Amino acid sequence: MYKMYEKARDEKSLTDYEVAKQTGLSRSTLSEWKSGLHTPSLETLKKLADFFGKTVDYFIQDSA
Repeated sequence: MYKMYEKARDEKSLTDYEVAKQTGLSRSTLSEWKSGLHTPSLETLKKLADFFGKTVDYFIQDSA
């Protein structure tokens, strides 16, 4: 899932800090997600999907 987040973030040329600031998510949440310590909740995925103009399914698909 994190790879799809990175792809969406990079498409908009944003940093994790900018995404966190604009979505209200904490940078630590994103860091824990990246390191595998945290799995995003459905609420978090919905926030990211709305922010990036993607679907929740986009984030949970296999990143080939």
